[in-house]
Amino acid sequence: MRAVFWMLGAIASFCLMAIAARELDGKIDKFELLAIRSLVGFVLLVIIMNVIKRPTLMFSRRMKTHFWRNFFHFIGQFSWLVGIGLLPLAQVFAIEFTVPLWVLIIASIFLSEAITRRKLVSVALGLIGVAVIVKPGVQIIDVGGLVMIIASLCFAVTFILSKSLLTTEHPLTVVFYMTLIQLPLGALMAGPDWAMPEPWMWPWVMAIALTGLSAHYCMVKAMQIAEVSVVISLDFLRLPIIAIIGMLLYGEPFEVSVILGGGLMLLANLVNHWRPQKTV
Repeated sequence: MRAVFWMLGAIASFCLMAIAARELDGKIDKFELLAIRSLVGFVLLVIIMNVIKRPTLMFSRRMKTHFWRNFFHFIGQFSWLVGIGLLPLAQVFAIEFTVPLWVLIIASIFLSEAITRRKLVSVALGLIGVAVIVKPGVQIIDVGGLVMIIASLCFAVTFILSKSLLTTEHPLTVVFYMTLIQLPLGALMAGPDWAMPEPWMWPWVMAIALTGLSAHYCMVKAMQIAEVSVVISLDFLRLPIIAIIGMLLYGEPFEVSVILGGGLMLLANLVNHWRPQKTV
């Protein structure tokens, strides 16, 4: 039951983040938004680390890995913000569910991880799910779909590097360096012509900054309590929920193909994480 509670927190955070990004789309520079988000997170994490009396968490000997993790994560976040403005919210979330699929492929190619029959079935189901969502046979994949696939690929690389970092680093250290490295990246890409957000924008800006932290924290807490397959299944609820939100708030069509494609990717992830029970 506690895992359900934490996953509901993660789902609420992801959905609010998507709504805030849609409300700000075209009204604030995306690089400036990412810089402000990192600044807010950086200040909060410094405060938290000092409150819990663990300032040493701000130091790391794996700066190279931190840099590359956040280089790809920064590209992924920017692409995600662009995708939010180009696609229905449900399609953004559905394509984002391909991240585990890309993790499998990247790990097999670059990390020489064994390709088992179960992994092949998982990849096949995932690719079919992608095809159902983007409909390559009906129309050429549009810019929004390509942007979100780039975002998902970057998030997959981020996941692999995060997994490596967490073998030696505290989760707060990983998140701290995320804000520390992405803050100058965002500021540099935003350029000298900064324009501070208008007063009405600040609630949405803060929503993006805070939900970015709360979503990942809730997800980690859920994974500590429940099996990965349970977390994946609960996370799938994001798709129909955001589809309904998109329909009610923005008049977006409720496409059955998006839910079906997302369902296939859910099945692909469950197949990959399925472990047969040992008989005594």
